[in-house]
Amino acid sequence: MVVREKILDMVVGCFKRHGAKRLDTPAFELKEMLTEKYGEDSGLIYDLKDQGGELLSLRYDLTVPFARYLAMNKVKKMKRYHVGKVWRRESPTIVQGRYREFCQCDFDIAGQFDPMIPDAECLKIMCEILSGLQLGDFIIKVNDRRVLDGMFAVCGVPESKFHAICSSIDKLDKISWKDVRHEMVAKKGLAPEVADRIGDYVQCHGGVSLIEQMFQDPRLSQNKQALDGLGDLKLLFEYLTLFGIAEKISFDLSLARGLDYYTGVIYEAVLLQTPAQAQESFNVGSVAAGGRYDKLVGMFDPKGHKVPCVGLSIGVERIFSIVEQRMKTFGQKIRTTETQVFVATPQKNFLHERLKLIAELWDAGIKAELLYKNNPKLLTQLHYCEDMGIPLVVIIGEQEMKEGIIKLRSVASREEVAIKRENLVAEIQKRLSES
Repeated sequence: MVVREKILDMVVGCFKRHGAKRLDTPAFELKEMLTEKYGEDSGLIYDLKDQGGELLSLRYDLTVPFARYLAMNKVKKMKRYHVGKVWRRESPTIVQGRYREFCQCDFDIAGQFDPMIPDAECLKIMCEILSGLQLGDFIIKVNDRRVLDGMFAVCGVPESKFHAICSSIDKLDKISWKDVRHEMVAKKGLAPEVADRIGDYVQCHGGVSLIEQMFQDPRLSQNKQALDGLGDLKLLFEYLTLFGIAEKISFDLSLARGLDYYTGVIYEAVLLQTPAQAQESFNVGSVAAGGRYDKLVGMFDPKGHKVPCVGLSIGVERIFSIVEQRMKTFGQKIRTTETQVFVATPQKNFLHERLKLIAELWDAGIKAELLYKNNPKLLTQLHYCEDMGIPLVVIIGEQEMKEGIIKLRSVASREEVAIKRENLVAEIQKRLSES
């Protein structure tokens, strides 16, 4: 929890820096709100038992509930962040940080704005968070659903198969092109020559020069949808250069993002493995992703009013598992409590004094602990402080009582000083402010 808290504080701090307000929505939604929004993944939604005629499901992500919230409350503009649990019925792989119940951190910008400015900010936020967490080198792959659909059209994919082929291509980061091609041809009935045409495109990735190259592509340049997407991507790269992050972004024609609701720019951040990690076969996959979904809010509005949206999601569970692996590798220890002072005694029958003393510390806002024993041994108390990483110990015994003083001991250096009882709180606060 300590590791999680640190990471979440950093992520939320970044969202706030970009002017987002916090939102929360219920853990479950009406089942019909969630169906047909996730494509092939809809089978992973947890359905709850019928509650007196109401069919409910646990939320699968934070995006669809956000769109429902905007439509219900007729909100036309909002920059929001949401940290919450979501649920998916998949087989968990703990090492990769894949669970059935996990936490998502989302940031979204809803509203009608000039093209690509909010999209560029979302990518900037992803870069800030991933750089701030110091997870190592990363790259953000970017594509556009319109470029993908245009590519499918010019390659000869029937429109009814767009989504199915899209979800096959989405697997390219996990399995080879050969296996993806086999799935498209054998399982999804695509003509082999169509699959080969797609193969020529999806193995391309690069920067602005690749976008320019695609503008000149004899097939793609005939498709208006693809040209619109490429035009937006070109503008996006212009803004990313101004934000100083263009070198972290790669235009990647294999990026598909399997979810049905994306309509424009899509992106996904992956960590670049060091040779050592590659040997350990520790592949975490994507650690952040998102994109533009301009039609989702309209699905929930009886009049079909559209609110264009773009957003991102940080895969914090995956990040937690990476940070924890690292800490194990480097043998790092982490304090799980924040106790600053321990109240100890070397003698018997001093429980009452310890209780009076600790109450004084708590009332002064100092984080303090004692052992729940009438007569603990001094050595046991000092060992506890070392094990828990508590920096200061306050010691009270007969001698100290007589002289009206308290001993203050630093656990690390083992130095002790005598302090007047009435000055104790002030002295502790002074030391804590200096550390």
